[in-house]
Amino acid sequence: MNAIKNIIYNCKEATLLIEKKQISGLTFRENIKLKIHLIGCSVCRVFQQQSILINRMVKQLFHSNQHSNAKLDDHFKKELQEQIEEKLKKE
Repeated sequence: MNAIKNIIYNCKEATLLIEKKQISGLTFRENIKLKIHLIGCSVCRVFQQQSILINRMVKQLFHSNQHSNAKLDDHFKKELQEQIEEKLKKE
């Protein structure tokens, strides 16, 4: 029973799975866990919709002809990654 509660109420893991699904795909088990969570969590369903939209827009931006040379520099990516990791530690 605890396993089901963990799946249902773990929004942090669900948001990570939502992002992973868009980048590399999920294992069968991860996909099931996410589906179960999304059934009961309207906040994560909204997050998933927004994340899909943002990722689609970013892909369009970087794949359009006029912005084909647009890239983030390594220093900016490193700082952004550090900020993300710091925020995740606080939660």
